[in-house]
Amino acid sequence: MDNIPKKLKSKLELRQQEQLFRTLSDAQNLVDFSSNDYLGFSKSESIFEKTHRFLKEHDMGLNGATGSRLLTGNHRLYNKLEAILCKHHNSESALVFNSGYDANLGFFSSVPQRGDLIFYDELIHASIRDGIRLSNAKAFKFKHNDLNHLEHLLKRVQNEETVYIVSESVFSMDGDSPDLVTLSKLCKKYNAFLIIDEAHAVGVFGDHGKGLVDQLQHPVFARLITFGKGLGCHGAAILGCRELVNYLINFARSFIYTTALPPHSIASIIMAYEELALTNNINKLHHNIQRFKSEIKTMGLEKHFIESHSEIQCCLIKGNDEVRNFSNQFQKQGFDIKPILSPTVPKGQERLRFCIHSYNSTNEIVQVLKLLATFVK
Repeated sequence: MDNIPKKLKSKLELRQQEQLFRTLSDAQNLVDFSSNDYLGFSKSESIFEKTHRFLKEHDMGLNGATGSRLLTGNHRLYNKLEAILCKHHNSESALVFNSGYDANLGFFSSVPQRGDLIFYDELIHASIRDGIRLSNAKAFKFKHNDLNHLEHLLKRVQNEETVYIVSESVFSMDGDSPDLVTLSKLCKKYNAFLIIDEAHAVGVFGDHGKGLVDQLQHPVFARLITFGKGLGCHGAAILGCRELVNYLINFARSFIYTTALPPHSIASIIMAYEELALTNNINKLHHNIQRFKSEIKTMGLEKHFIESHSEIQCCLIKGNDEVRNFSNQFQKQGFDIKPILSPTVPKGQERLRFCIHSYNSTNEIVQVLKLLATFVK
């Protein structure tokens, strides 16, 4: 008898043949142009030490939450964090999930109902796609950041269906953003509920890292924020009205049937939000983004990059073999830059993704782009 079913074995073999086989590797001590730790909070000794003191002061010497939030895991730090989230992000209510994936899966599998319509950007994150697949609603994609195409689809809605529109404020694979103001107006015009994933905007954009949605005049129906990127911690939250949060508590299965985050995780997030009010790292990050874009222009590399004003800068390199080879060459020179391969991105749009951080030095930015220039030219 085989160790695993033949169908599974054949799929693994095909992955290996296509050179798309994934493996786990140890972290390397390379110059970081790859991680989501945009502000360096994951490495902050100050946050680490403050978290320990905070737990001691609140007599929370627990290693785990002991159960789901609906059973024994709803320790008092959750209420404190969710109050902080509401105040910081100007939201009526907030509900913390164990991860961004859990939050999107729970939201989209439970909120849209049979007969409802979902319109989503074609480059939306995999966690949203998976949540939509678990929904009973009908879903239609629109061209990336093409609001004219979205409106064309909305005009075809004839009945009184409930309509949800889904996008991201900063897209993880392109680093670009939709026109959120126009998108918000479209939702108002067609009486649609707007959902925005702010995973790569929180901690990076807006006043004290509030994100991009905070700048809109009209509130959105739901915002996803995550803590594992700009805040350097772990977990996520859905922001919205109190009724939405009550609904998720009752029907989001990824919330109901999982052990809650331990006190240490929640305390770390609270301390990271305190750090946002104190740090200059956001300004440093935006200075580095502008320096990176300036060096791209100086070295004549603009035609290779997707237009982006965010911390995610992508250089298109066609072909999995080619982009993987470039990534390996960067690593040999001491720079951690990951290749993004198809089918993660469409064939022919393979790329090197440069993630900019507040702690990248000017010299590191210049040197990594000089190396890139030698590769692509």
